[in-house]
Amino acid sequence: MAKIEILIDKCTGCKKCIPSCPFSLITVEDKKAKIMEGCTFCGACLEACPLEAILLEREEKKIDLSSFRGVWVFAEQRDGEIMPVTYELLGAGRGLADELGESLSVILLGSNLKEKVKELLQYDLEKIYQVQSPFLKSYKTSLYTQAMTDLVKRECPEIILIGATSLGRDFAPRLATRLKTGLTADCTGLEIDGESRNLIQTRPALGGNIMASIISPYHRPQISTVRPKVMRRAKPVSGKDIEIIEIEPRLDEKDDLVSILNIIKEEGEVADLQEAEIIVSGGRGLGKAENFSLIEKLAELLGGAVGASRAVVDAGWIPSYHQVGQTGKTVQPKLYIACGISGAIQHQVGMRTSDIIVAINKDAEAPIFDIATFGIVEDVHKFLPLFIEKLESEKQASTPSPLPSPLRG
Repeated sequence: MAKIEILIDKCTGCKKCIPSCPFSLITVEDKKAKIMEGCTFCGACLEACPLEAILLEREEKKIDLSSFRGVWVFAEQRDGEIMPVTYELLGAGRGLADELGESLSVILLGSNLKEKVKELLQYDLEKIYQVQSPFLKSYKTSLYTQAMTDLVKRECPEIILIGATSLGRDFAPRLATRLKTGLTADCTGLEIDGESRNLIQTRPALGGNIMASIISPYHRPQISTVRPKVMRRAKPVSGKDIEIIEIEPRLDEKDDLVSILNIIKEEGEVADLQEAEIIVSGGRGLGKAENFSLIEKLAELLGGAVGASRAVVDAGWIPSYHQVGQTGKTVQPKLYIACGISGAIQHQVGMRTSDIIVAINKDAEAPIFDIATFGIVEDVHKFLPLFIEKLESEKQASTPSPLPSPLRG
């Protein structure tokens, strides 16, 4: 238990500690500070006291870090389909496991998983934990958290990697809270400190203006959510002997606190935004929402998906699931066309790893040109209609003419 006390011989009753307590649990009696019941031992009053008259003792519960071994990858599945980010995490997890000299395992939660397990058997890993229950068919926070928590406490992995998807961003913090361990969200880089075995987790901070490196030196497991499309996808291998461990989680109907009445899916092209090989994105330079029809038309001609900057999403021009950037989706297409996008660092974080970046903007000083493969300094309202017209004419020219109908007579 933690313990806090006022050092009477030092305290002068100056009252400077009173406003520091977030729960208003400090008072002054007989010119001496007094801490009332209910203190959370946050330590805010220690910094406020100019005379160091407050003593706080916390009981440090140390854990044996050496008892935690192995790297785990959470295999996200939706409607029985394993999400692409899982294979990216397998690539990153393999490198981490090799550096640590440990095994790489996949954790697959769901129902009727045998076919999906066969897909995972093609990759370079040592174990597959098949956690199967009718309660786990669709993602439910409480049930997934309970099943995963029980398994982690039993097996004690050193590292757990989870995709920074909408599901992962809900699941990971709840898991970390149950396990009383650290979590670093939205990681874009992972490496091992050779001396301490700590996982160095790198993520954008302060609006993407700096990259923070974060460690969890005193707690295990080390949990990270990793942005999709920032890690190289693992390649299938052959002849790997993989152990399959079947788990029946201890779940009960009373634990099922949520009923899924209906699942409304995103539009097809939006769902594929992170998988698209060509993306055409529009920004504030389009002028108004109606002009997004140019972006949609160009994307259609190129066989690509429609993206957007945060500015136009905030303006209500296009739904948020089109957003590319730090607070949107991270993409890595072969071709990214930025139309009327200035290229703030928050947007760059989500698309700068694209193979080819084409920027169209009338402002020659726009930051987007700093990372563009090809830059076109022109008003999008003038350039896009001409570009679309050119593509349409070439498409028509390449389309074979229909054969003439046979003569009748």
